[in-house]
Amino acid sequence: MRIDQSAWSGDGEFTIRLVEAFKEIAEIEFVRIEDAPASRAGTGFNLLANELYVGFGTDPRPRTERWLQLIPRTRLVQVPRMTLTGLGSRLAVIDGIGEPDYSDEGMLQYLRTERIVPPYQTRGYKLVELVRIYGPNAGR
Repeated sequence: MRIDQSAWSGDGEFTIRLVEAFKEIAEIEFVRIEDAPASRAGTGFNLLANELYVGFGTDPRPRTERWLQLIPRTRLVQVPRMTLTGLGSRLAVIDGIGEPDYSDEGMLQYLRTERIVPPYQTRGYKLVELVRIYGPNAGR
């Protein structure tokens, strides 16, 4: 599996956990990780948003079609080994990841919150991590 981290700062514990889980799934060929522009910090909270673009391996399969609506012919087409829905099912059974908070045929979205209290400080902050996983037809 190839991983492109050139547009990612490396922040996000949940994102790291997802990438580690992706390494165990043989149908995934590549992952590109990017920081999303929605990331920001304010008083008492940090919003960390990451986007993951996943590409699945393909297998050739024969497909019969008609040429000029008369002559049947068979050609090989590349069919993905897994869909984004299938990836969501595989991730749902992994401890520490679970079901996505939102999903459709083009995206899986996870939202995780954590309260952080640094040492020697009285006030902590809430870390909100938003991770979106897009499939191979994400348009990029």
